[in-house]
Amino acid sequence: MAVGDAVPGWVPRPRPEPLRLQGRYVDVEPLSSAHYADLFAATCGPDDDSLWTYRPIDRPSTLPTLWMHLAAAVDSPVDLAFALVPREGPSAGAAAGVASYLRIEPAHGQVEVGGILLGRALQRSRAATEALHLLMGHAFDDLGYRRFEWKCDSLNEPSRRAAERLGFRHEGRFRNHMVVKGRNRDTDWFSVTDVEWPAVRERHEAWLEPSNFATDGQQRTALARS
Repeated sequence: MAVGDAVPGWVPRPRPEPLRLQGRYVDVEPLSSAHYADLFAATCGPDDDSLWTYRPIDRPSTLPTLWMHLAAAVDSPVDLAFALVPREGPSAGAAAGVASYLRIEPAHGQVEVGGILLGRALQRSRAATEALHLLMGHAFDDLGYRRFEWKCDSLNEPSRRAAERLGFRHEGRFRNHMVVKGRNRDTDWFSVTDVEWPAVRERHEAWLEPSNFATDGQQRTALARS
């Protein structure tokens, strides 16, 4: 009877801990209430409804509502939430997005990045790309994980494109996976494995080099999976 390949010397990996990951264009730091006012300004303006389309709640119209939403992530006993603080641009020094480690399974060396919310100043920026790169690198290079997941609503085309651009491979679709805001959600699954990570990391690092950007910040060469 067929069995999976042996994983020599495998032992459970450490759980991720709250820590600060410093990049060239962004800092990724443990989410706290100190970030909430910045995040409200970055993601909850009157024109920001679309940022919340695929989140479990509609756009908060007050800071206390956002506070309660984010406090659930901060206080989670199993997940680990981060604030994304760009080091450049109009939001430099202020939290402009969030992302979390979810489904952390040290025994199997797998973790998911999710709960991603990017303010408009952070979207399509090298800071946003670097933030995801830092989270992936910490899981693979520092903690020795074997699998890094990304999931999204199958109708969320920007999220699907982002996953593919970052080097994730599409694994399939879970039909009728959730009911969100009273509507069906089919969920698409993506992953990068430890075997794939070195090539993905190399592409990320080449794209993030300052020489890849013109003086106005526009990329010279696009980041795409080979």
